[in-house]
Amino acid sequence: MEPLPTPVRKQPDAEWPSNLASHRTFGALWQPVPLRHFVVKVHSRCNLSCDYCYLYEMADQSWRDASKAMAPAVADRTAVRIAEHAREHRLDAVTVIVHGGEPMLAGMALITRLAEAVRREVPEYTRVSLAIQTNGLLLDDASLDALYALGISVGVSIDGGEAANDRHRRFADGRGSHARVAAAIERLRDPSRPGLYGGLLCTIDVENDPVEVYEALLSHAPPAMDFLLPHGSWDTPPPTREAGAPETPYGDWLAAAFDRWYGVERAETSVRLFEDTLALLLGGPSSSEQLGPGPATVVVVDTDGMIEQVDTLKSTYDGAAVTGMSVHTHTFDDALRHPSLAARQLGVAGLGATCRACRVRDVCGGGYFTHRYRAGAGFGGPSVYCPDLIRFIEHVRGRVAADLGNTHDLEGVGWVRR
Repeated sequence: MEPLPTPVRKQPDAEWPSNLASHRTFGALWQPVPLRHFVVKVHSRCNLSCDYCYLYEMADQSWRDASKAMAPAVADRTAVRIAEHAREHRLDAVTVIVHGGEPMLAGMALITRLAEAVRREVPEYTRVSLAIQTNGLLLDDASLDALYALGISVGVSIDGGEAANDRHRRFADGRGSHARVAAAIERLRDPSRPGLYGGLLCTIDVENDPVEVYEALLSHAPPAMDFLLPHGSWDTPPPTREAGAPETPYGDWLAAAFDRWYGVERAETSVRLFEDTLALLLGGPSSSEQLGPGPATVVVVDTDGMIEQVDTLKSTYDGAAVTGMSVHTHTFDDALRHPSLAARQLGVAGLGATCRACRVRDVCGGGYFTHRYRAGAGFGGPSVYCPDLIRFIEHVRGRVAADLGNTHDLEGVGWVRR
């Protein structure tokens, strides 16, 4: 196997995974898994000023020098590279997520060009799923009609009801965004555009009541929703979480929200984090990187065509997401050999000793890669949310075991066997 490329980054060489090539697991256990999820950043600016945003408010400030909008030629080249990867690995499906900043700031002409280029370039045996993640502020009827015609599903970020959402998701002048976003979701729900409404994305704030947040989101009748832990690390812990403290504010919040979602006779909506937890407990796979040891298959293309690792790494230190590669000069197979992408595909073998010995290892998977960072050690340790994840996973296991009527039914399933 060819050696891993030397990364262009500021992470010390001694930190995991910069030293991956010399690690005992490399070569023997790592086999590249094709990328299937391509996050394409069509605009690097935003029309909101959310105070928890990893892109603008945390360690990496490279957005200040980034190209504001992706050039049409870069969109075309990105489509060619995605198609090249699909042919190389005979992929039956790929997902392209149009992202930002706020992607709608790029305008429908560029979004249309990207969507049409991807569908034109990929081989006929590869099914293309297109989605856009937006704050919703620019979703008028004309843009929704255009997105519907392109077959792009729309996900909207909103953090609950007005008080919960406007705690963080504000305009630069301090005004809340909830009223305008709620009106956009109402337009998105129009039954004349079936399948356009992809769902809602909510970042957790433990100051907001979990049941109230869930029910506020549910009032928008989403076909799916997901909860995200706010980004942080051992060096910059998330709000109300002291690194290493035994308290579990986020685990408690998730457990309460899970009980509200799970404890109904008929399912009201899909919640990805909850469904992934159930699937992992029962020995199945996860659909995202939040939980589970499964190999990561996500890569990011920035506005200037630079290939990045998962961009939430920008919350950890300056340059953390950099690969030094571009769609103009490198393939996605080249990117697969980057140390951090390789590390995110190692599964259990890529975890540190603490995580490998943990009883919830096969469900937690060490937690989200970004949340493991500690200066001097890198990403090899547990998540800064470790106590919260254990609390939440054990709670879900208890609920499912009780419903099955036999506490032994889940013994050894999704857990390290002793």
